[in-house]
Amino acid sequence: MSCREAEITASKHPCYSAESQHKFARMHLPVAPACNIQCNYCNRLYDCVNESRPGVTSEILSPEQAIAKIGRVQAGLDNLAVIGIAGPGDALANWPQTKATLVATRQNYPDLILCLSTNGLMLPQYAEELVELGVRHVTVTLNSVDLAISEKIYRHIDWQGQRLTGQAGVRILLENQLAGIRILTARGVLVKINIVMIPGINDAHIPEVVKVARDLGACMTNIMPLIPAGGSAFGHLPQTSHKDVAAMRERCQEFLPQMKHCQQCRADAIGLLTQDRSAKFRNEPACPGGGCAGKSSEASTSVKPFRIAVTSKYLRLVDQHFGHAERFLIYETDGKTNRLIEQRQTSKYCSGNEFCEAEEEMKLDLVKKLTDCDAVVTMRLGAQAKARLLAQGIEAVESCESIDEALTRTVEQLSIKQAG
Repeated sequence: MSCREAEITASKHPCYSAESQHKFARMHLPVAPACNIQCNYCNRLYDCVNESRPGVTSEILSPEQAIAKIGRVQAGLDNLAVIGIAGPGDALANWPQTKATLVATRQNYPDLILCLSTNGLMLPQYAEELVELGVRHVTVTLNSVDLAISEKIYRHIDWQGQRLTGQAGVRILLENQLAGIRILTARGVLVKINIVMIPGINDAHIPEVVKVARDLGACMTNIMPLIPAGGSAFGHLPQTSHKDVAAMRERCQEFLPQMKHCQQCRADAIGLLTQDRSAKFRNEPACPGGGCAGKSSEASTSVKPFRIAVTSKYLRLVDQHFGHAERFLIYETDGKTNRLIEQRQTSKYCSGNEFCEAEEEMKLDLVKKLTDCDAVVTMRLGAQAKARLLAQGIEAVESCESIDEALTRTVEQLSIKQAG
């Protein structure tokens, strides 16, 4: 059976089949908060129940919490067919959480369809593993196949420990997107391409994107309107009209089947596409008193959040020596709400000695990569490393607590120092 036949006539996936959208429910698991690119149309709000668009969620779940929640949802929805990971960041930028969730879902709920969405930056690295894990539906956002246009859409990408801007960044992004899609389609994975139609930026270019998607073996494209997000670089642009989107879908229909029933779902959506029931199954209200009204966590508090880097092997405890870390978890926090905004790759600060005090093991370039942070929370670090951080205005805090507990304590310390 061809890719087109499989998706349009046989799938139970409501995003891939117009007929299935009225029969089968999907559940998005918000286990992937960090993102490795910055789109100019994106401003991810983690804590708002009042918005419905990609990148929005009212909770972040651990893999264990996600699996437990599937059981509760399945008990309440007898038509649950699909489990997806669609953010609120990028699924592959949070690979440990994403993989653990996919593995546990397949083990505990083998009849459910697995899918995920990604910007494609890390797709070549994980495509084969996705196939082995049983993922048969992948959505890739491909907004442009022209570097000059892509440069207008993406502010930066985070790649191998570097933040790349301009064409240097979008070239890597595009090459990885195309390579990853080729791998997936060659292995029989059903790939849907999402394209955000941005007036005056990529709208005239979309037919070319669809042709490339067709040549790569994608099943369909989903041309979506730009939803201007406050606080984003494109927040001032007008929302793409439904008339223009419909016309573009009709124009591109000759190249690939078009998804025409997309609801631009939240990262924690549950239920039929046209009937989101995520509020019914939410663990906790994200906006106490109902007062968030579409505001981000930064806007809903009078305290400016701190940015704190954390060393952690398994994303739960502060359990890694500063000198041994090859990745820092970057949080923004006001002491009450902790948002993981990035997983920043770095080279090791030292060669592996337990106390890491030798001068030759100190790498100033790593410290410079943390200069946007107010503090570093780590299990242990040497006196010289601590001095180097302090010289850059970065507080060094040693802890072996959970990340949440350590962040709360660190914010208290920073607030006291700031007040003094």
